[in-house]
Amino acid sequence: MDQDTASRNVLDSVLYRYTADTNKFEDENRLLKEAANKLKEELDSLKKPPLMVCEVMDIRKDGVVIKVPNGNQFFVAVSEGCEKLKPGEMVLCEQKNLSIIKKVPLAKKFNVESFVIMEKPTVTWMDVGGLEAQTREIQEVVELPLKKPELFKKVGIKPPKGILLYGPPGTGKTLLAKAVAHSTDSTFIQVVGSELVQKFIGEGAKLVKEIFELARRKAPSIVFIDEIDSLAAKRMEIGTSGEREVNRTFMQLLAELDGFKPLDNVKVIGATNRKDILDPAIIRPGRLDRQIKVPVPDKKGKEQIFRIHSKDMTLDKGLDVGSLVEKMENFSGAEIHAVCTEAGYFAIRQDRFKVTKEDLLKAIEKVKQEEKLEGEDYMHMFG
Repeated sequence: MDQDTASRNVLDSVLYRYTADTNKFEDENRLLKEAANKLKEELDSLKKPPLMVCEVMDIRKDGVVIKVPNGNQFFVAVSEGCEKLKPGEMVLCEQKNLSIIKKVPLAKKFNVESFVIMEKPTVTWMDVGGLEAQTREIQEVVELPLKKPELFKKVGIKPPKGILLYGPPGTGKTLLAKAVAHSTDSTFIQVVGSELVQKFIGEGAKLVKEIFELARRKAPSIVFIDEIDSLAAKRMEIGTSGEREVNRTFMQLLAELDGFKPLDNVKVIGATNRKDILDPAIIRPGRLDRQIKVPVPDKKGKEQIFRIHSKDMTLDKGLDVGSLVEKMENFSGAEIHAVCTEAGYFAIRQDRFKVTKEDLLKAIEKVKQEEKLEGEDYMHMFG
């Protein structure tokens, strides 16, 4: 009996292992089949011909007028399964006969959401040094109307719609715009003037319109247009087709600033290094009313900026900041930041964690040499 029991135990063990192996192989076989089916579906989707994204221009009884990406327009048919279309909507079309397959949920031609900095800027007023007067003005024009609009209603005045920050490069214009966006908890929409100029006729003006529509939807918001001189330079009667398109985009910007649709809780901040070439229409009262000059900081301002940029650095004890600042003649805030960075590199090259006075003096000389290489005429051009 003992031998029979042992034989049965061996047989049961063999059967158990066989069953387990069989189940394992079946599971592996099932997973391989699923992977093969997914790969086949992906391969089939890759073999499908691409569809073209087009814009619906007009709806007719026997078809639809669409505009393809290169600007040409065609009269095409609509497939039976397609949803009801409206002018301005985007559709997918076959490339051969351009027949409309289906509508796509793209109400806008431009992805204006890409211009929005969704996360709130982290720059605070504590990060801005040497610009007390400019900070006070921008708080009065932008921050106060967004935080306490009832004050202006009681007084009976309307706050300015926008401001223009002008001055030499690196003096803190963008920094001021980010700081006021942080303090007001506003949506910060940042664009560069040259980005608003598009290739085809009318597209730049449409982009400007959609950016301001987005700003109204996400109000309170701040539209910051950097290098606004690339868009708002003085208009000329005779010019190339490209210059005429820039003028069309510029006129749309003027209409948004002072048009029929109120800006309400949308504030506009323009920044430029070349106020002298701006068109008078953009800086007249009712548009960018308040013009704030952001100059090179004075000695006190330089000390503040230096302490802001060096607060996380390990400096020698007893360092005379005043004597160092005196050597930074005509330095902008960006150049003072560059001095701190270069001084840190001098310490790193010698495997030191502490930045000495000698490191800072060498950094000041290096930044001065780079400024001379750029040319003094370029710097004098900004006044």
